[in-house]
Amino acid sequence: MSTIANLEIYRARFHCHHPRVDEIFETCLTEAQSILSEAGVEAWLDGASLAGNLGRGTELGLIFLEEIPAVVAVSDESLIPEISRLTVFLSRNGAPKAIAPFLNLLPACARRLGSAELLSEYLALIRRFCRQSPEALPTLLNQAEYLLGQLSLGGLKNWIDYGLRAYRDQAHRMGDYFGLQTADSLAALQRERHGTLFADHERRLDLYLKAFWEVEELFHPYSLAFDLTRRPLPFLDQHGLHVPDVYDDMNGVRGIDRYRALISHMIGHRLHTRPFIADNFNRYQQLFIEVFEDSRVECLLMRQFPGLRRVWMALHPIPKEGDCPADHSPIRHLAAQLSRALLDPDHPYTDPRLLDIVAQFHARIEHDPYDTTLATDLGVSYLVKVHDATFRYPKVFFTDTEIGYRDDNRYLWIFLEDTDEEDDFHSDHAAANPLNDEQHRQNLLARHHHEWDYQAQHFRPDWATVYESQAPSGQAAVIDELLAKNPLLAKRLKRIVDLLKPQQSVRIRYQENGSELDLDVAIRARVDYQSGTTPDPRIYFSHRPDGRDISVMLLLDLSESIKETPKGYDGSILQLSQEAVSLLAWAVDALGDPFAIAGFSSNTRHEVHYQHFKGFAEPWGEEVKSRLAGMQGGLSTRMGAAIRHAGHYLAKRNSEKKLLLVLTDGEPSDIDVEDPAYLLADTRKAVEEMAGVGIHTYCISLDPYADDYVAETFGANHYTIIDRIDRLPERLPQLFMALTK
Repeated sequence: MSTIANLEIYRARFHCHHPRVDEIFETCLTEAQSILSEAGVEAWLDGASLAGNLGRGTELGLIFLEEIPAVVAVSDESLIPEISRLTVFLSRNGAPKAIAPFLNLLPACARRLGSAELLSEYLALIRRFCRQSPEALPTLLNQAEYLLGQLSLGGLKNWIDYGLRAYRDQAHRMGDYFGLQTADSLAALQRERHGTLFADHERRLDLYLKAFWEVEELFHPYSLAFDLTRRPLPFLDQHGLHVPDVYDDMNGVRGIDRYRALISHMIGHRLHTRPFIADNFNRYQQLFIEVFEDSRVECLLMRQFPGLRRVWMALHPIPKEGDCPADHSPIRHLAAQLSRALLDPDHPYTDPRLLDIVAQFHARIEHDPYDTTLATDLGVSYLVKVHDATFRYPKVFFTDTEIGYRDDNRYLWIFLEDTDEEDDFHSDHAAANPLNDEQHRQNLLARHHHEWDYQAQHFRPDWATVYESQAPSGQAAVIDELLAKNPLLAKRLKRIVDLLKPQQSVRIRYQENGSELDLDVAIRARVDYQSGTTPDPRIYFSHRPDGRDISVMLLLDLSESIKETPKGYDGSILQLSQEAVSLLAWAVDALGDPFAIAGFSSNTRHEVHYQHFKGFAEPWGEEVKSRLAGMQGGLSTRMGAAIRHAGHYLAKRNSEKKLLLVLTDGEPSDIDVEDPAYLLADTRKAVEEMAGVGIHTYCISLDPYADDYVAETFGANHYTIIDRIDRLPERLPQLFMALTK
């Protein structure tokens, strides 16, 4: 296709008729095509069209057209839809005047931030600010480039939060604060100006890499201010070096030297480490192997550049022997002592087991410092010597155990299975047992979901990881036996189903087989036959029922508590759920409604399990019955993530009504959350999100005390509490019929 033809096609896609468009479009398109993929170009044009048609002036579309390729050049094109959505959000939430400065200054801000991750957090910060003070947002955005030149992104967040708190009762003065016109604004800015900003020293660090190590790596700065619960650590992967966006001076070491210490350590792994197979070792063994490998690499580098020892030893903690309390796990304490002893000839430790392994380490280093089996041999050996039952204590002693110049060691490990995500923890190395293409397609089943932090009043992006799988199979005959237990209930349900079945019908023409002859088509076919041409054999029509347009997803809580047996019943909640779900599936199948069944459980936010029992297009049959028969319970109940995941599939349905039924026996909980209100608030937010996309969420609770929280979480008239659990098989289908009639 010619360039002119391409230009016309792309111009037609950009829905803006401003007279200046034709003057600049070809130049903008050429620049965009040199930076973006084909999909990126389409997203760019769609975003520009959206901005230009917000009713806020067509100039916004031109700004989007001109500025966004420069943003992508220093970040990633996956952010284009996010920028588009934020533009619409500003228009709809009282900040239309902020759109122009936002788009105009975005390239400069992106260059200052230096990574797609930081830019995404910057966009989230603007969205949060708009919710709280849309009137002051244009003033803030006009200062954004200057502020990012003075502060890290975390410092900017703290400065903004201070202003919002200090002036929440004086909204008319917020513009002065965010325009740097007040004394306390400048004082707060000065207070947050600390440390060494990576953006100010990126070129020097890049030259350091090339001069000392003769390598080139991309830097990806990240902020420490947005994940306070689980602060991220530096890491090395196939994309480059991921480093904090600011470093304070520490123990007499300047921030710039802390960056050099970190970079040197990570480059040492890049040059001298060969990954180990993680599945061959337990987690305790892995911890000590990491200590020995870190120390081996650092010994190699210190031989080449002795000055590194001074910086590393200043940043390395010196844990005191015997400091770990008796009721805490000492494993990290022991690992930090070992690390210090391996690198510091003047260490203060006296444990003979420690001294012996240090002597072995140095003997092997002298013999062959490039021996990659050193870490595994000594790590496993040392664990055997020091292993103790206290390692399994839930409280871990962390004092003086964080070695600030080291990365998280994800680069050291290779796993026996392929990963689900390109950027997963162990994605840098090919799997020891790689899956074939078909298996790989079947295993791309991980999805990240945001989570609502009710205390901070904002979403934590990509916080919960949901892993999908097909439910394990059991014996389908078990479900047939459960259905056979309830002949009277089945008969009542059949009568209800017959009443609810659509009575209207739609005629489907042009069928080769059907209930009646389509006279018009039949006469035409006869004429064709008489005239010597091949007649159309589709001379019949048939009917299909019409009148119900609903898709239903049943989401089952499969946490540990469903294994319990309620009083007065000879089976568990799990067996009752199997019986109830089977009856419901049988009834819905008879109705002909699209229907899916899934279950969920969780083991912290990093591991939310989502199991498919029945898909919307899957018929009710032996395979589905066998999966229901294999239903198992275990772990915890991170309900918000499961609701969002189920909603992801339900939202794709074209049905007029979409119903998400949640069957649970308790309130949301998980082992990594101590505040009981946290997951309740997140579940309430997830229900609101479902309502926003047209999904009606209804909770069926088996907890007799659920009145305290379920109404607030799901809303009045959006829940039912079944006090007598043994009535679940009867009540669940009836509830469905009532909700969908």
